[in-house]
Amino acid sequence: MNNQTNVVLPAWIYEQAKDKEELKQLVIDFIEPRYEGYTIKKITKDFAVCERGD
Repeated sequence: MNNQTNVVLPAWIYEQAKDKEELKQLVIDFIEPRYEGYTIKKITKDFAVCERGD
């Protein structure tokens, strides 16, 4: 069973981030409260590739 999913990220995250480290933190801050049990594996231009901890 594939527990990988793509979470679409809002444009404001990319607009607000000044560098890659800030981008990572903004993505974490966005995903953790909304998608409990998801682990971020990769961040792309439009979405975060996550693994669900089912």
